[in-house]
Amino acid sequence: MLNVKERVQIRPLSDSALVIQVGEGINEATHNKVKNILNLLERNPFEGFIEAVPAYNSVTVYYNPTDVYFSHLEKGVKMPYEIVKTNILSLMNQSHVMETTKERVVKIPVVYGGEMGPDLEFVANYHGLTPEEVIKIHSSVQYLVYMIGFAPGFPFMGGMDKQIATPRKETPRLAIAPGSVGIAGNQTGIYPLETPGGWQIIGRTPSRLFLPEQSPPTLLQPGDRIQFVPISMAQYTRDWEMGAWE
Repeated sequence: MLNVKERVQIRPLSDSALVIQVGEGINEATHNKVKNILNLLERNPFEGFIEAVPAYNSVTVYYNPTDVYFSHLEKGVKMPYEIVKTNILSLMNQSHVMETTKERVVKIPVVYGGEMGPDLEFVANYHGLTPEEVIKIHSSVQYLVYMIGFAPGFPFMGGMDKQIATPRKETPRLAIAPGSVGIAGNQTGIYPLETPGGWQIIGRTPSRLFLPEQSPPTLLQPGDRIQFVPISMAQYTRDWEMGAWE
């Protein structure tokens, strides 16, 4: 269990958003504070609340300033930002110890190397490893999804072994295929859509990460644990033909 009554910094981001800063760096302790504040706001939305978006060590809260203003008009005129900040601090002060939500483990099948993972050889050579060793290391641990960003459904994951941590490409590719699994520094991630990108691509999954027809519209959520499972090209082709991307 974690106490959400932590010392935080709240600052305006715009006339309709503010940022709750709960720590620095990338670590699970800070991530758990982010999750608890996120759960607290979503379970107790204030008047004018639109959404709360988690990041590595902060939560951005979006609100309708008109709704916020008029909902507190009888209490005296205040700036919407001050009203929202007061509401958040009051909510946190009144809250009790919250239990962390049960973690979900999601298995992601990946075909490594070849045309699906054109940078696998580079990653292996960079560390003096064989491609098979890189695959074993990459698929032997569970990764924590810290946040979703960059593109709809793109998971930023931590927990990767330093043995395969590799810098981004000096020149990004103009187009990376959907499902591409990459490494950038000590993070690993999955491209949900075709986009430019500079991560080292070591494999590809047939799993769909962006699901606009569903709610929530992403396969993965912050707090999920991800286990990569190596598969053959034949398995990938079979999943593709069964409509994995449709």
